[in-house]
Amino acid sequence: MNEERMYKVLLGAHISEKATVVAEEANQFAFKVARDATRPEIKKAVETIYKVNVEDVTVLNVKGKVKRTFRGVSRKPSWKKAYVRIAEGQDIDFSATND
Repeated sequence: MNEERMYKVLLGAHISEKATVVAEEANQFAFKVARDATRPEIKKAVETIYKVNVEDVTVLNVKGKVKRTFRGVSRKPSWKKAYVRIAEGQDIDFSATND
């Protein structure tokens, strides 16, 4: 997999209350990923970009919510989320900058 594809697979970290709890307890991190991303691609991208050892990848599709307004009904786009479990003792720091 080329470097350009790695950065297109991982769209960013998904920060939520559940993701924070899972990160503290189970050493898992949540990422928003491309709709066509596969588990091996996600694993390779996380290992290369964050320099950690990935043990497991769980992928799920999140359906877009239906929003109702006085103008009618619209739907937010669906997206794909990946929970990545990394090796014990390793950590991903999302606040660090790459220099």
